[in-house]
Amino acid sequence: MYRIVRHSFAIAAAFCLMPFAGGPAIGQVLKGEAAYGSWHDDKPGVRRLLRPEDLPPIAKPTYALAQVVPIPTGAVPQVPAGFSVQLVTSALRKPRVIRVAPNGDIFVADTMFNTVHVLRVSAGSAKPTRDEIFASGLKQPFGIEFYPLGPHPQWVYIANSDGVVRFRYKNGDLKAAGQPEQIVAGIPTTHHYARDIAFSADGKRLFFSVGSGSNAAQDMFPEPHLTMHPAPHLVNGLTEWSTLEPLGAAWDTEELRAMVLSFDPDGKDMQIVATGLRNCEGMTVQPATGQLWCIVNERDELGDNTPFEYATHVIPGAFYGWPWYYNGGHEDPRHAGARPDLKDKVTLPDVLMQAHSAPLQMTFYQGDNFPSEYKGTAFAAMHGSWNRGKRTGYKVVRLLFDADGKPTGEYEDFMTGFVLSDSQVWGRPVGVAVAKDGALLVTEDGNGTIWRVTHGNAVR
Repeated sequence: MYRIVRHSFAIAAAFCLMPFAGGPAIGQVLKGEAAYGSWHDDKPGVRRLLRPEDLPPIAKPTYALAQVVPIPTGAVPQVPAGFSVQLVTSALRKPRVIRVAPNGDIFVADTMFNTVHVLRVSAGSAKPTRDEIFASGLKQPFGIEFYPLGPHPQWVYIANSDGVVRFRYKNGDLKAAGQPEQIVAGIPTTHHYARDIAFSADGKRLFFSVGSGSNAAQDMFPEPHLTMHPAPHLVNGLTEWSTLEPLGAAWDTEELRAMVLSFDPDGKDMQIVATGLRNCEGMTVQPATGQLWCIVNERDELGDNTPFEYATHVIPGAFYGWPWYYNGGHEDPRHAGARPDLKDKVTLPDVLMQAHSAPLQMTFYQGDNFPSEYKGTAFAAMHGSWNRGKRTGYKVVRLLFDADGKPTGEYEDFMTGFVLSDSQVWGRPVGVAVAKDGALLVTEDGNGTIWRVTHGNAVR
């Protein structure tokens, strides 16, 4: 039986589990060093603003793995005043990406168990009336999209770790009709395996993100070799590689990685959109501008607060730094002097975030359930830190935009309360999506739950 709770109880229960009081005020903007902070500073309404000049010097790395514990009795996430939190389900194992079909059905990737589920809920409700396995036997499925865009899709696209498959689909299908059609294949699967997909606003291009095969490419050959690129583009050295490949493209085991690719809807005509994105695990298209956005996990082992994670609109042909640079023209000392030609060609991301927060997914809010100031902003799920002495992440934040759809650089805590202590957490947010009725849906894979956030006091 699914227990539904009001926001007032959610706040009370969560606070009684927290061994601290005070901290930043709601609406306060933490800047510079104050924005580094930890989970002790998190609460709905607290904002942060980080700039490239706020980066601290490189320091010795810290390793602090969190122990995921069962959900304490009465524990629910904290959300801002006026919002309500409801538990949708705790029946899934490791729910990650969550996407909503045009008819309102909820598709969830259970990545580690190679399945995609479909949850059916009644309008305005949290409790699923159906939970079916739409497809199984997949390969670490993550991103999910419906095509063509609009109210009547004919396909469900699923990003596996090694490519993209699609299934025939019509609204209301709870089981895949037939076998998957492989339309993109041959993608390397080692290390970062989560692949996201998104269609361009006009539906003509399928974007596909591929994370790096390592933390900082320290085992990559110093220069490209002939064997690293098939004919007819045999290359001999970095100079020739740079004239043939997109700006900042890596090679060896990192070839076609740390970048966003695009294809036509049939998986043909591959193009490289942008490079140097270490691990873009989440993609979405901004409705106001039609721009593709990536949310990126940056590299580790440069210190507790370096480099910053980020979200950014993706400029075609841009290079975002990995593995040689980060957060603009800051050189990674592990590649000192290797690519001076790229230093002034690194594109600076739009929104910088606390280091090691591990942001995984983002979505723009276009619903009508939340107050008007939420429309056009974006929600992002942070999985949480491990390479940091003071734990951070483990929450959902809201990225702020101005009236013209441009990011302000600030982001605001929206859903917190998953951390119990410096060493224990009960939830690790991954996926965010907007339900057909305007509610916000959030997955976390620590205890395998899905949560529904609505505005107002009505509980159904």
